[in-house]
Amino acid sequence: MYTFFFTPGTCALAVRIVLEEIGAPHELVRVDFSTQQQTSPDYLAVNPKGRVPALVTDRGVLTETAALLPYLAQAFPEAGLAPLDDPFAFAEMQAFNAYLASTVHVAHAHGRRGARWASEPSSLEDMKRKVPETMAACMTLIERDLFRGPCVMGQAYSVADAYLFTVATWLESDDVDIAGFPRIAEHYRRMGERPAVRRALA
Repeated sequence: MYTFFFTPGTCALAVRIVLEEIGAPHELVRVDFSTQQQTSPDYLAVNPKGRVPALVTDRGVLTETAALLPYLAQAFPEAGLAPLDDPFAFAEMQAFNAYLASTVHVAHAHGRRGARWASEPSSLEDMKRKVPETMAACMTLIERDLFRGPCVMGQAYSVADAYLFTVATWLESDDVDIAGFPRIAEHYRRMGERPAVRRALA
């Protein structure tokens, strides 16, 4: 039995979707950002980074979406959520996940967590204004060069699909029209129909 710490609206949704896809027994624990619960001593004892997601396993706590997704794919190989028998294809999937984690998520966070990088109010406002441009640029790259279709990596559904769907849920709040990226928009629509995604969102 896993214990999964999450916050709605965050990248933790990707891991939650995968937990539903693989049918892993897990307990959900919501971390309330509005009350700064992520900085409480109790939560910092789970994840000293003070962020979500965090997954408590029988061997310890794992954090970071880009680590949790391949972990679950490898822990539940029967689910077929990663090309485990092909090192090159697995690395390609992880390159996509790493791009979402290191570039796209950071671009999104500049609109909400700007204090991580700057203190001056003018700097924070400038970062917020830049978000639609940087997020649209990221989506353009994914749409044009990285997304293979119908799934992220081609024909086979993988943990990367849950991650892309999660990032796509942020676009409206970032003032980016998903309709401008028809392949991503179609993927988002189809993902929304998956029972695991519906359970995770519920």
